[in-house]
Amino acid sequence: MSDLREKLKIPQANLDAVQKFLLDENNPLINDLLSLIDKYGGVDEINRKAKEATQLDNLLRRLETKKPEYVKDLNWLINQRDNDAFISYEDYKRKVLGNNYNTMTFDESFAVTIELSACQYFPFLIKGAKEMIEKQELMPGRIIRVRMMKEQEEDGDLLAMTAAVGIIGASIVETLDTKGTSPGPDGLPVNVHLGGPPTITGYFGGVGQPNDFAIKWIDEFLYYYTNYGTKQVLNINPGTVILGYFLHKLGIDNEFKISVYMGNDNPYSVLWTLMTAKLFAREDGTTPLIGFNLANSVNNETLEMSGYIRDNFGFEDVVRLEHHIIETQKSIVRQPYDRTDELLEVAKKVRNISAKHEGGPVDIDQARDHPSDILDYFKSKDQITEEGIWEGLEINYMDRLTAINNTAKALIKSGTDAIAARNLHYK
Repeated sequence: MSDLREKLKIPQANLDAVQKFLLDENNPLINDLLSLIDKYGGVDEINRKAKEATQLDNLLRRLETKKPEYVKDLNWLINQRDNDAFISYEDYKRKVLGNNYNTMTFDESFAVTIELSACQYFPFLIKGAKEMIEKQELMPGRIIRVRMMKEQEEDGDLLAMTAAVGIIGASIVETLDTKGTSPGPDGLPVNVHLGGPPTITGYFGGVGQPNDFAIKWIDEFLYYYTNYGTKQVLNINPGTVILGYFLHKLGIDNEFKISVYMGNDNPYSVLWTLMTAKLFAREDGTTPLIGFNLANSVNNETLEMSGYIRDNFGFEDVVRLEHHIIETQKSIVRQPYDRTDELLEVAKKVRNISAKHEGGPVDIDQARDHPSDILDYFKSKDQITEEGIWEGLEINYMDRLTAINNTAKALIKSGTDAIAARNLHYK
């Protein structure tokens, strides 16, 4: 057996061949990437612009012109944070545990990040914050957004959400517009094999970055990174994943999370992705892969094995394993879908994981006039207004807040800590 295992050893000549390919000055794939970096002013200038773009004063100043009413909302949020209007995490635990509070012990190293997907519109976040103050419940520690970038750039939501997550102390992921489902000049998806979002939502083999879209995706990322400080984005394709690794290796402080749409659903697919991350990690051991969202079909054993692979490559503190606990009622999985009980088990074995909530509690969500639907992510704001579902989407968001708190309470009762918005609950 040991002799057979030795055959997996990678010959130095093979590694040299890869190095030679990447360092070849005539390599068009790498040259296209380097040209984009030059286009945005080089590594140092790109990082400088991104850091400057996320400074709160700069965001508020730009919003005064773009959407002044949002500045009022953000100042309200700052005041609520500074005046301790949100419940502290310890008081939340005390409320959940009652008389058991003083007898239970927690290992903070196994704390689970409470993740909400998606918060599409800034007004939803503000309304949710007001309700969480009233109910004395938690705001999420991680927020995923799947809204059209150009649309939210134009209406001020991108600036407002960037400011808001910095204020509350949550991490955020945006979804770029450059993908195979994006409409071309004729209004059809640029991936000629797709008939639109309804034909692909249940098939997670990749929504596609066809042809030159991988390099266009990097171009779009650098635009939002330098102009808005958008650091973390959703990554849906092996080509853009490796380009993301290259970008970070070259010195740009980008980050990304791998989407459920990538279809990583077994330990060997996880091995492939993390092995590449290790090969292109910086000398300090960091990688831009900050979140790894496995497919909905994974079980706890796959999560444990994924953790085993991740930890052996030295990424335990770097790469968060993100697991869907609740999904939208429509257009993605068979319902009822609720993985809370499994989470309570795996959370005691695997560190640095997050519990992702795409829908509300199953019994509540399914009874809504407008149950949560993954296809709503693909709709423009105008479509939502025309269909008259704005209020329904707002209710869906509030249901997600209920879901993340249900999960937080279940974790706490089982002896596992939860990570919510750090600047609001952990002073």
